[in-house]
Amino acid sequence: MMRTILRGRVLTFVSEPQGLDDAASYRYLEDGAVVIADGKIVALEDFSAIDIGDAQVIDHRPHLILPGFIDTHLHYVQSQMIASYAGSLLEWLNSYTFVEEQKFSQQGHAGSVASAFYDELIRNGTTTAVAYCSSHPRSVDAYFAEAEKRNMLMVGGKVMMDRNAPEALCDTAQSSYDDTKMLIARWHGRARGLYAISPRFAITSTPEQMAMARALVAEHPECYVQTHLSENDAEIKFSMELYPDAADYTGIYEDFGILGPKTLIGHCIHLNHRETRVLAETRSVAVFCPTSNLFLGSGLFDRERLMMAGVRIGIATDIGGGTSYSMLRTLDEGYKISQLRGQRLTPFNSFYMMTLGNARALSLEGSIGTIAPGCAADLVVLNANATPAMALRMATVTALYEELFLLQTLGDDRSIAEVYVAGARAKSTLGGL
Repeated sequence: MMRTILRGRVLTFVSEPQGLDDAASYRYLEDGAVVIADGKIVALEDFSAIDIGDAQVIDHRPHLILPGFIDTHLHYVQSQMIASYAGSLLEWLNSYTFVEEQKFSQQGHAGSVASAFYDELIRNGTTTAVAYCSSHPRSVDAYFAEAEKRNMLMVGGKVMMDRNAPEALCDTAQSSYDDTKMLIARWHGRARGLYAISPRFAITSTPEQMAMARALVAEHPECYVQTHLSENDAEIKFSMELYPDAADYTGIYEDFGILGPKTLIGHCIHLNHRETRVLAETRSVAVFCPTSNLFLGSGLFDRERLMMAGVRIGIATDIGGGTSYSMLRTLDEGYKISQLRGQRLTPFNSFYMMTLGNARALSLEGSIGTIAPGCAADLVVLNANATPAMALRMATVTALYEELFLLQTLGDDRSIAEVYVAGARAKSTLGGL
């Protein structure tokens, strides 16, 4: 069995940090060795304790080796409309999003965008993501085919939407059910692919389609569910006009039985106390999308309130409402939102969230998000001296948390020295670097 040993400073989390001094929440090796074989982590030890034997040693010192970043909510079909100027969510959807997504009916378009999309994930250190495809089955095929080609663990699904969108984008309640069933059979559990049943949001689904989503969830409990909730005041108002019998916006999804431990719900900014309680009771995941929320002026996510209520939380870029593929940039904006909320987000918590925290949000902590024997060797190597400004600051850094905060605040794709997917180099093999 051929082994590879990555040498460097290694950081991995074992629990959610409770403060800067919570050293028990992570494992840090100053001169560590990550031993890899057959795409899996075999051991994590001090380098001096490892029997090298005939293993290939790749020395990444003085860089940091961490689990690959995980992104729990984004739209790969919006990759060519990032930075589209608009005043608010609904204007942005109608002016740009729905126009862009119609292109995925064209032969060859989905494959081209999917390839570029995956390049950007790798360039920014993301090794697993949860994405919305368009309403076209071929967009799903392109997404999972590219993931399989790169041996990446990816979650995704076709959006179900049968109203309040251009006719060329709309499916029907029945066709959305049939297409989703077919795509689950084709892709869920194939290679490292996992399927997400994806009613876009209440505004674009009739009650008949939501009932089909409920049937799919009941028939396929092995799959994830993804949708959107309470991103924008106008969205909430329109949703309640469409579903006047629901207790509130969350109540729409509650009534149709699609909440649960494998349900990922983007945004969750404007939740009342009942909605917060329902999310906690169903163990649904509220996904924090900082750059998107700021870009569209949607509001400030109340992370502390939701955590105190027992709501599970993920964090995500939300491309293309989000403005960066980088989880580092995303957590930098998340920190600023927390500051405006009068809340403290430590750099340990930030790096926990983009690794083990998001793995737990996906119930995949035994497979990804941590560096431990048996887990996939999906890893990222971080260089805190990647730019002159970072190197200047690093000259005065004396603690690990300061280095992490520097990476979070000034880092971007240039800070990603290397990425490993199932033990294979990924970033250095990209073209154009």
